[in-house]
Amino acid sequence: MMGVLGSGLGLAIFFGVFIVFKWINILNEYERGVIFRLGRVLREPKGPGFVFVFWPIDRMVKMSLRTVVHDIPPQDVITRDNVSVKVNAVVYFRVMNPVKAVVEVENYVYATSQLAQTTLRAVLGEVELDDLLSKRENVNVRLQEIIDQHSDPWGVKVSMVEVKHVDLPPDMQRAIAKQAEAEREKRAKIIHAEGELTASVKLREAADVMAKNPITIQLRYMQTLAEISTENASTIIFPMPMKILEGLASLAKDND
Repeated sequence: MMGVLGSGLGLAIFFGVFIVFKWINILNEYERGVIFRLGRVLREPKGPGFVFVFWPIDRMVKMSLRTVVHDIPPQDVITRDNVSVKVNAVVYFRVMNPVKAVVEVENYVYATSQLAQTTLRAVLGEVELDDLLSKRENVNVRLQEIIDQHSDPWGVKVSMVEVKHVDLPPDMQRAIAKQAEAEREKRAKIIHAEGELTASVKLREAADVMAKNPITIQLRYMQTLAEISTENASTIIFPMPMKILEGLASLAKDND
């Protein structure tokens, strides 16, 4: 008789401890608990800290409020100008309303991932390849706005979407490389032409100055001869224009 009572008491103590552990829950700072009481959800989530769940009447679903970083697998996309590319991206989102994230959607992570994939294909199909490569920030903002708008009823906030990599076909890579090379050659020719234009303007200004003062031409001629004599040790024979001699003579008379 005592043995039966002892075993019954032991089962009662075990069951009581089990109930207490089921009732007492500890939630971290980034966690919230959505409580279902007899199948009906309590509108206010619980936590953080100690949360009492009166099992089996109540049932709690834990939800994390931390930002989820989710990779969107590579998607085959045909751009507006009929270029086939493979694009992958990353989406950042978090739960803002734990009750909606539990009640309104079965799996908010999977649902947001599928929504991001379909939106990525739809949006990139409306842009041209040049915009996808050079105006990626605008594409990211548009993706974020569309995905966030559709995930809002689930209590999910999409904070950022980033296109990570655009995989181009080999023939398109070669075409872009040729285009970039042609662009560089064009810039080089423009810079060379601008240099020639500047040089011609300076030469014209120098010619105007020499035309107003002919003696400068003669001095320049003598300076050139001096430079030739220093660079080459051999004997140099050159004609001496009479105008130069006349100019030098008149310059000497003026000095006298």
